Amino acid sequence: MSYLAHSTSSLKTTRTIGQGTIRDESQRQSSAHAASIHVLDDDSLLIIFYLNRPAIFDVDDDRDDRFLGGKGWDREQWWYKLAQVCQRWRQLILGSASYLGLCLVCTYGTRVADMLAHSPPLPLVIDYFHEDRDIIAEEEEIFVALEQRDRIRRVRLNLPFPNLQNLIMAIDEEYPVLEYLIMAHSSEDSSTALMFPDTFQAPHLRHVMLLGFALPIGSRSLTTVVGMVTLSLSMYHPFQPDTLLQWISFMPQLETLLILSDNNCDMERQLLHAPIVTHVTLPNLRFIEFQGGIAYMEAIICQITTPRLQKLVIHLPWQFTLSVPPLLQFIKATESLRFDSAKVVLAGDDEVYVEVYPLEEAETYALSIHVYCRQLDWQVSSVARIINSLSQISSTVEHLTLKHKVNSRLSEEYDMVDCTVWHELLRSFGNVKTLHVDDGLVKELSRGLRLDDGELPLELLLELQELTYSGSGNADAFTSFIEARQNAGRPVTLIRHS
Repeated sequence: MSYLAHSTSSLKTTRTIGQGTIRDESQRQSSAHAASIHVLDDDSLLIIFYLNRPAIFDVDDDRDDRFLGGKGWDREQWWYKLAQVCQRWRQLILGSASYLGLCLVCTYGTRVADMLAHSPPLPLVIDYFHEDRDIIAEEEEIFVALEQRDRIRRVRLNLPFPNLQNLIMAIDEEYPVLEYLIMAHSSEDSSTALMFPDTFQAPHLRHVMLLGFALPIGSRSLTTVVGMVTLSLSMYHPFQPDTLLQWISFMPQLETLLILSDNNCDMERQLLHAPIVTHVTLPNLRFIEFQGGIAYMEAIICQITTPRLQKLVIHLPWQFTLSVPPLLQFIKATESLRFDSAKVVLAGDDEVYVEVYPLEEAETYALSIHVYCRQLDWQVSSVARIINSLSQISSTVEHLTLKHKVNSRLSEEYDMVDCTVWHELLRSFGNVKTLHVDDGLVKELSRGLRLDDGELPLELLLELQELTYSGSGNADAFTSFIEARQNAGRPVTLIRHS
């Protein structure tokens, strides 16, 4: 029985196409329904099929979904049932396989050998990425699929370390049509690192995400891929910056770069002595995300020129001397980045982040900096230091929002934040014209707008014209600040949203 007909019980007669057999749908339908289907000519049907193909990415896919190649690759099976409707549809679909982008999907529960024997020789998609599925029974099926080197278009594997290590040894020689390669292992042992065979080649790779891998600089696996569009590397042991920069230099079409590394103190110390001689220009790069130590981040980013960058995301560990002046030089050299609006978010127990937007009404930020620390005073202080390091950027911000994510500890810890820390933060946004304060921060910031002797710090927010805050309580919040500004000849409109 054809693989394509495995799930439809209402199909009656059997016909043969190529090496396989496919069952036809029973024609016992009303003449009206039959006419409504067959009145369409082949070109019209083909256009309908083409327009109803599922996209790899949904409009609402978040960042992680996009780096992981989209949500469900089983959507590539969209045409299976259509090909079972009748012989005409089947012949039309299979005769337009390239136009419709048809693939066969190897995933959990697929008998790969049977599918290959009873289906047309279409490109293959290999998708075994769910950690909660039993992979032992699937390992042999994956081996069978990986042997079809000339047909594999996309591969996505997330397996225990020993299983993935065994499979990688089979990924050698050339995969001429491979476009997506996404691999991760679930080992918690940071000493483990996987490596591709040196004979592995995929000249048409466009999207690569590797978690827990090592790639030697002499390997042909990346240095021959000039059409790479997305590169995401998550490393237990960070590569030397110059090595990483040399790899990237072979990818002039790169649009998205994600580098995640442990905050390795030994690596940070080594960077002080390791020469960095490679400078890279990436004319098509739109998005960079980095996670790791500050020295490692600066050693890489400051060697990259990105004239068309649209979004930069940085994740940093908390440090007493948190400062990022080289990052300022990188941003200033990237003329495409513009900043008009900012949002500071105190995100609960372990993180604070700043998002800066090109326009107040923009839906997505241009710059996002995350700092991982627990205590609230450290969070506010970290943001203040970063913004001070980027003062030439924050000075262009005219719209500022202060938010927090609900957490039961926050109200107890706010009193721990010294007013001078809030002053340091607000002083960095010298040209802010509108300020919005989230409900949970109203009481704290209202207190922060006073000095210890009760005087108002009028040198803060000199350009402020409108202050809005949310929440039904705190009806008198900011009253003294508003009165003092009025008396000083710098009036501010106060708006409360319930």
